[in-house]
Amino acid sequence: MLNGILWILRTGAPWADLPDRYPSYQTCHRRFQHWVRPGLLRSLLEVLAQALHHGGCLDLREAFIEGSFAPAKQGGSAVGKTKRGKGSKIMAIADRQGFPIAVHVESATPHEVTLVCATLAARFVGSLRPCLIGDNVYESDRLDAELARPGVALIAPHRRTRTHRTQDGRPLRRYRRRWKIERLFAWFQNFRRLVLRYERFAENFLGMLHLACCLILLRGL
Repeated sequence: MLNGILWILRTGAPWADLPDRYPSYQTCHRRFQHWVRPGLLRSLLEVLAQALHHGGCLDLREAFIEGSFAPAKQGGSAVGKTKRGKGSKIMAIADRQGFPIAVHVESATPHEVTLVCATLAARFVGSLRPCLIGDNVYESDRLDAELARPGVALIAPHRRTRTHRTQDGRPLRRYRRRWKIERLFAWFQNFRRLVLRYERFAENFLGMLHLACCLILLRGL
């Protein structure tokens, strides 16, 4: 059944197209929901991430944040309207090596700045005190103040219209390594079930995202 679920995650095919070498698609889908609803996939991801952290495979000295749009033409929970159509926002935080340490699914309507704290709260590791690096979308004095309370420093280039500049060139050198979060989203794109959202329930879509994170983190073992 797990191999059947992984086949759906990798190919993005409908559940009814599950090959005959796996159990029936009804059985695999039902088992997947039994794992998602009580948070078993989330717990598995936390155990795996903590083991990698204690083993020195995760580098939390700095982290990178980014968001991506997933169209959801069939609608469902946590789906919002944008200029690109209806969909959901996939928020992710990667460690210094580009491995996922937090993922969050929300409606695509809110601005990414408003989703940063919720994404940090959804992290898999127990402690996070890095420099959080993002593009100029996250340039916000209010967000800087919110992240300063738990001791997180936000590094983001200023917009051209910014008059009062608060960051100098030295911290912004870390921005050059932001390609690692872009690589993480490229890894996500290899799981075709994450490219388009077919699940009507946001918890099921997040469960697919958690399963994809598990497979990516297993590469770090």
